[in-house]
Amino acid sequence: MASKQKFTAEEALAYHRNPAPGKLEVNASTAMTTQRDLSLAYSPGVAVPVLAIADDPGTAYDYTTKGNMVAVVSNGSAILGLGNLGALASKPVMEGKAVLFKRFADVNAVDIELDTEDPEAIIEAVKLMGPTFGGINLEDIKAPECFIIEQRLKEEMDIPVFHDDQHGTAVICAAGLINALKLSGKKIEDCRIVLNGAGAAGIACIELLKAMGARHDNCIVCDTRGVIYQGRTDGMNQWKSAHAARTEARSLEEAMKGADVFLGVSAKGAVTAEMVASMAPDPVIFAMANPDPEITPEDAHAVREDAIVATGRSDYPNQVNNVLGFPYLFRGALDIHARAINDEMKIACAQALAELARLDVPDEVAIAYGKKLAFGRDYIIPTPFDPRLIHVVPPAVARAGMDTGVARRPIEDMDAYELTLKSRLDPTAAILQGLYTRARREQARIVFAEGDDERVVRAAVAYQRGGLGQAVVVGREDEVAGFLSAAGMPEAVNEIEIVNAATIPNLDDYKAYLYERLQRKGYDQRDCHKLASRDRHVFSALMVAHGDADGVVTGATRKSAHVLRLINHVFDATAGDGAVGVSAVLLRGRMILIADTLVHEWPDAEDLADIAERAVEVARNLGLDPRVAFASFSNFGYPVSERAVKMEHAARVLDTRDVDFEYDGEMTVDVALNPDVMAQYPFCRLSGPANILVVPARHSASISVKLLQEMGGATVIGPILTGIHKPVKLCSTTSTVNDILQMAVLTACKVG
Repeated sequence: MASKQKFTAEEALAYHRNPAPGKLEVNASTAMTTQRDLSLAYSPGVAVPVLAIADDPGTAYDYTTKGNMVAVVSNGSAILGLGNLGALASKPVMEGKAVLFKRFADVNAVDIELDTEDPEAIIEAVKLMGPTFGGINLEDIKAPECFIIEQRLKEEMDIPVFHDDQHGTAVICAAGLINALKLSGKKIEDCRIVLNGAGAAGIACIELLKAMGARHDNCIVCDTRGVIYQGRTDGMNQWKSAHAARTEARSLEEAMKGADVFLGVSAKGAVTAEMVASMAPDPVIFAMANPDPEITPEDAHAVREDAIVATGRSDYPNQVNNVLGFPYLFRGALDIHARAINDEMKIACAQALAELARLDVPDEVAIAYGKKLAFGRDYIIPTPFDPRLIHVVPPAVARAGMDTGVARRPIEDMDAYELTLKSRLDPTAAILQGLYTRARREQARIVFAEGDDERVVRAAVAYQRGGLGQAVVVGREDEVAGFLSAAGMPEAVNEIEIVNAATIPNLDDYKAYLYERLQRKGYDQRDCHKLASRDRHVFSALMVAHGDADGVVTGATRKSAHVLRLINHVFDATAGDGAVGVSAVLLRGRMILIADTLVHEWPDAEDLADIAERAVEVARNLGLDPRVAFASFSNFGYPVSERAVKMEHAARVLDTRDVDFEYDGEMTVDVALNPDVMAQYPFCRLSGPANILVVPARHSASISVKLLQEMGGATVIGPILTGIHKPVKLCSTTSTVNDILQMAVLTACKVG
């Protein structure tokens, strides 16, 4: 779907400008608070590791960031599909690449843009930076210079050098082909393979497939002039000549006849339906041109139902996505202090990816993608957000590196290594991405209640343009249009739906519904008319109650407690009705749910047990395996306190309910969250750190959440209102546009 999303130039620029320019920052990984810290970090303490490294250069991996640091190097001569725009213009792309390294494999990366098109100058510059980095990722350098630069650097440097534009595509292509041939019952050495596109990626693809067993005389490579055959002289270079075929075919159309496999890294429309029809039975078609493939899967399947098709796009099955490869290749290579990334390591990466796609897909991945995924013609390559990638692929790469002698420091305990990999990544990023994917599937009609606030209007546009569903803004059209004009996207007023009491044809039904609910609570018909027609929160809730929308997001302009009272006019959203507020706190790669942060002022033991069960529902909706801790200032009865007793009793209440999740208490927060401290209480029933904290009262919940947010820099989502029968979510008055958008996504996914 990503390639179909719409956004304005101003939105893209704002993303790269706020909250600070660019997409990267540097943070210290050691303490820097006291004079002693500074003395250890710099002079005189730093002299000790300096001398150690001078004596044994290998210890640089122990005392510096070298072992987890990659340089992302470009000169901007082939930026994406935009061409040669220069080194400076390539910086946003290279920063983005560095972010992907960190996000998917916890590899630190620094972007380096070299302002030259002289291969020798690039080679010399990168060589001189060698001591700083554990690996070099070359990016967006045009062919044939990229071949020259990579080959020389691989020969002259003792750390991995990898041109992702070439080898990243080749590795994922190889992984998909392994499984496609398995499904079609063919062997790579017997297949006729046609490649269209003899640039960096294409040459790397065919070379890797030959290294895996494809026969030279079975491979035909084509470029814009047609087949690269033995004896051809026009448009040739040494890299193309190495793959010249002995064949009578001169055009792509002729080469495709009887072919088992087509690989395309060329241009939209390069392959016709007639070409596909002429291929061998069970053809494999990897149309990887971006943003539009050589032929779409629909067009290919229209003439060949037996075809297995992959593209480079995320809105089709079988996406050939480089992010499945380069982060994990470098992770494995860095962890063995590799001297190089060789063919054996790339093949190991491809095989590991192929094997992963054949395994049962975890439920959280199926939930994220909105469908059951199973190995077959529409699932031959793992999804980029499969959480197993980090602990499946790097070990395979590391083993291959050790077996081929490029490891400086082999891994002795692979089981322990896999466990460390499982703990490296921030799981919350995958959870959030999964929610966005689910929202796109649901296509929910979400009401953004407060169209009198610019943040809300911009979030509604982002929801609509993100392909997440239909955004409905409650407000005046002129006011909404003014916000959008000020934000640099005046045309967006025509993309969203703007409603108010004057535009709704069934307002009388709304008022009658409200009067029926409130007539015995001191409200007359005039009161109900005012609420339904003038209060945005009540009006929006009434839209949802009458099926005119699927959910509502509100609370950005008024205090949560006040908005909740208004919502309660339409829905039963009180403590007695089972409503609960759950806040998701995201900090340093962990997500903790805290409850109740909205509804219960001073819950008793029964209430606390109810809160735990509601929070567990939210956790499971978010893809978490729930572990509940009833938090207090005491641990399992000590010190004795009247205020702590109810937390212990809450756990006993759950004992009588035969629930299907882990829980225990009462316990302090450090016992709940720190496994080392928890180990001091071996009788604790939790199998690991808690991810749900049920706290004694709403005030303690609010203090906890806001302290983490303000002092710890935590991201807070919520409170997520749960326990009512319609999707209603409340933002806070300090919410950003992105916060409001995330609440809309949670609403669309019916989290809670």
